[in-house]
Amino acid sequence: MTRLPLPDADGIYTFPTDLIAAHREWMDSLSEVKEIKTLTAPLTLSPYRVEQRKPSGRPVVVIEPHHDDFILSASGYFLAHPRPLTVVTAFTRSRSVHPSHESTYSSVEAVSDLRDREAAQSLLPLGAARVGLGFKDAEKPYRSPRPTQVDQITTKLAEVLDGMDEAELIAPAAVTRHPDHLAVHEAARRLGCRWFWEDVAFWSTYALSGCDRQLFRERAGDDLMPEVKDITGTVLDKVTLLHMHGSQMHPARMYRPIRHAHTVAADMLPDADSRTPSQYAERFYRLGGTR
Repeated sequence: MTRLPLPDADGIYTFPTDLIAAHREWMDSLSEVKEIKTLTAPLTLSPYRVEQRKPSGRPVVVIEPHHDDFILSASGYFLAHPRPLTVVTAFTRSRSVHPSHESTYSSVEAVSDLRDREAAQSLLPLGAARVGLGFKDAEKPYRSPRPTQVDQITTKLAEVLDGMDEAELIAPAAVTRHPDHLAVHEAARRLGCRWFWEDVAFWSTYALSGCDRQLFRERAGDDLMPEVKDITGTVLDKVTLLHMHGSQMHPARMYRPIRHAHTVAADMLPDADSRTPSQYAERFYRLGGTR
């Protein structure tokens, strides 16, 4: 079993490199697992191994703003508890890449194609179906989403969801103040979504993330009740899926969502049946509480 690094009082200094080393060891250990899928990161063409999941249970429709949002914030839970998934991405047209790649991917067409291929690879182990709505993402300086845009997203989502009454919906909680996340959250709420994932912005400093969280509490009030889910057993597979989104998760940023997952795990209630405490977790919210 690969030893997981921890961004604790000592490990916080070396966590980025420790996580890389642990992930490499995990890749090597998967060579002995039978049902392995090889993923190829579209940006670097580097191969990665991951165990293929076997979805079961009630279908889930994932409503995400951008191609990487579900993987960033909620993939650890669904790797641990795979369900039949349909991932609906609202803003599939984009010019957003890491600054180091802007000269190579400079057009909406080039970036959109790359991000689409990244999403296809990252969702393969989960066996997810994919639907794109074709909207163009927001560019800086950001402004609040236009009501007409929210109406358009809602209409297109309703068309996709027609005939999928048995599926459970999940969407971003809009913890980040990014206008695309705010728009998708509102559209999903209008269509009956009650389950949301915590979509923090993974800032390089906690101060900016704290600002987002304060504004989120002001917007959400007591409507959204948090629930924390253990992802300790799948955190290194989540790192693999993050590597598929290299246009956004440049290696220098790769550790941030995992560092945050360790912070989230501190909020987990003790489990009487568990011999070891959870080391990594993801936070979700339920509208009106858990049902």
